Amino acid sequence: MYTFDSRVRYSETDENGMLSVTGIVNYLQDCSTFQSEDLGLGVDYLKSQNRAWWLSSWQIIIDRYPGLGEEITIGTWPYDFKGIYGYRNFTIQDKSGNFLVRANSIWFFFDTAAGRPVKVTEDDVRGYGSMGAKRLEMNYAPRRIEIPKEFQTGEPVLVCKHHIDTNHHVNNAQYIEIAREFLPDGFHIVEIRIEYKKAAVLGDTISSRISKTEEGYVVILMGGNEIYAVVWFGAQKQKG
Repeated sequence: MYTFDSRVRYSETDENGMLSVTGIVNYLQDCSTFQSEDLGLGVDYLKSQNRAWWLSSWQIIIDRYPGLGEEITIGTWPYDFKGIYGYRNFTIQDKSGNFLVRANSIWFFFDTAAGRPVKVTEDDVRGYGSMGAKRLEMNYAPRRIEIPKEFQTGEPVLVCKHHIDTNHHVNNAQYIEIAREFLPDGFHIVEIRIEYKKAAVLGDTISSRISKTEEGYVVILMGGNEIYAVVWFGAQKQKG
């Protein structure tokens, strides 16, 4: 497992003084980025090889939100690579080792010159450790999220500069932040699933379809008739 320690900053907290949902997602993706950078397989290396790791899906279970000033440890490890895909677990733990956040993610390897996914080779993942590592114990949900037939529409969102990352796409965490704005006040998120379909870029307009389900809400972020991302927010604690 690759880990780094941190302390919840005021700039990362929500109105209740707890680490925000966006703060959680940023810590997770920062952790895997740090690991790749430390191994010499980071952003600049991938760019030189015309390669990129793009996120296909998240499942994030929030066992407890850490508060302002709390010391936390963020960890990650890949547990499998198959074809074009990489599978990676994440955790955030408190000082006593208790889980605050548990997460699973599926990534795909992309040839940026050819504009298509490409199979992962041993050289692409050197240094990440032995494959077949044990998966984190959690209740794994399917990658695909069921799309409800009934929905309400939300106000469109223009993709601005602050949404964009080094891939010149809307950052993974920003889709969650955009979708979260359509949740009712007081909705307490304990689980997030997101399925990425198409990358939005600067100047795009994102429309939304919001559906209430038995366990929470599904927010579909779209551009015209194409789906950028499907986001599911759960309010009921999941077992596992």
